[in-house]
Amino acid sequence: MFGLGAQSTFAQPSVDAAGELAEILKGYRTYQASFIQILVSENGGPVQETRGELKAKRPGLFYWETRAPLAQFIVSDGEQVSVYDPDLEQVTIHTLDQRASSTPALLLSGEVDNLAESYEVTQRALGEQTREFTLKPRNPDSLFVSLRLSFYGGELQEMRMEDSLAQFSILSFDQIELNADLPDTTFTLEYPDDVDVIQDEI
Repeated sequence: MFGLGAQSTFAQPSVDAAGELAEILKGYRTYQASFIQILVSENGGPVQETRGELKAKRPGLFYWETRAPLAQFIVSDGEQVSVYDPDLEQVTIHTLDQRASSTPALLLSGEVDNLAESYEVTQRALGEQTREFTLKPRNPDSLFVSLRLSFYGGELQEMRMEDSLAQFSILSFDQIELNADLPDTTFTLEYPDDVDVIQDEI
């Protein structure tokens, strides 16, 4: 899908790559897609596979749903992130601090003008239609070690994240819709009245 057989160009300087990635992402007023997420262990074997959907809208609105048997709902209103785990009958509400805002998927809804300040960014082209950007956080306390974004024809098709345990999480997107009208009510977390709600003040 990503033209891996094509000859790639050399990585471009960080500031230029960060600026070009920011321009692409800022063009996404809204983004929605279905996804398959595969967690791969250090030795290359698949650990877990989940499916779901995400929706994002600037500025700051985000909705993430994974389906059973690992059902989970994550919603951001730009200031707080609410996580609902149906199996645990629990909702946890976090403040969207600097660390949480660096979550890879929130690049689709958050501020991207200062990417070069937070990440070392490089890019390469794979054929005429495919481009890859690799982000390495400058903050050692980041949630990930590296993140690769793959675009085809201007559409984000894949995210590949490596964590500090050398595990990879691969998100492959399908049924992608760019800049469709998404009302703010789309980004509302619904859950039963009898679940436990935990407010995380950290």
